[in-house]
Amino acid sequence: MLKTRVITAVFLLAAFLSALFALPPFGWAAVAALVAALAAWEWGALLRWSAPARIGFGVATLVLCDALAFVFPEALGLGDFFPLASAWEFARWFYLPAVAFWLLLVPAWMAKRWPLPGGIGGVAVGAVVILPTWLALLHLHAGGGFFLLGIMAIVWIADIAAYFSGRAFGRHKLAPSISPGKTWEGAAGAAIAVLAYGFLLADHLPPALRDSPARLVLVMLALTVVSVVGDLFESLLKRQAGLKDSSNVLPGHGGVLDRIDSLTSTLPLVALVWLAAQL
Repeated sequence: MLKTRVITAVFLLAAFLSALFALPPFGWAAVAALVAALAAWEWGALLRWSAPARIGFGVATLVLCDALAFVFPEALGLGDFFPLASAWEFARWFYLPAVAFWLLLVPAWMAKRWPLPGGIGGVAVGAVVILPTWLALLHLHAGGGFFLLGIMAIVWIADIAAYFSGRAFGRHKLAPSISPGKTWEGAAGAAIAVLAYGFLLADHLPPALRDSPARLVLVMLALTVVSVVGDLFESLLKRQAGLKDSSNVLPGHGGVLDRIDSLTSTLPLVALVWLAAQL
């Protein structure tokens, strides 16, 4: 199992870095659309849909993302220039509902253990989770491959640090009824690692963070918390659906949603702040 997990991780990393740095903007958009489509297909499993319905949802998501990329290339950061005003007018319809969902609704959702609604309600929740993440992958990529990579690394570092610190020191369960393996000690380890990462890269951050250690600490801690919320929310939905993984398309790692769960809550928030700060 560990060997399979490592091999898959190596291939995933190689494919991701190749797409991130080698593909032109529309090539990256095609990759992001495929990720969104696979996530939508897996979302259908959380809704307990039949195989044809899940495939239909995935295909519809792929078509929608590709259509938006071709109709609004500049607003998505795919054109020869990136008009921030147009990007904001387009993005606010995606990012503002997503941020409200993650910061206001999801904490209450997890506290109350609400089930995922069926029908149009479940589709709407899936859209709020998946589509803003897709858009953030495009917008943040417009800031440069290393920019997007650096932001995604926050989530990866938090996840890795939480795993190892939880294994080494974990005694107190963070959310036992949602994800029994997560501990407060693991969360603390994630926060420490993310803070260290933030200070390590401080010279490359915007002045608002570089010149204020207190603000940098608050931002890094907030991103750590938001990433954990995304992870826990998907864990809750999988538990309610009776699933261990969102799918088995990534041997040893489960599904696409299993790999991007923390990114779905983090990337739209970062993209919203990044765009708003440049207006």
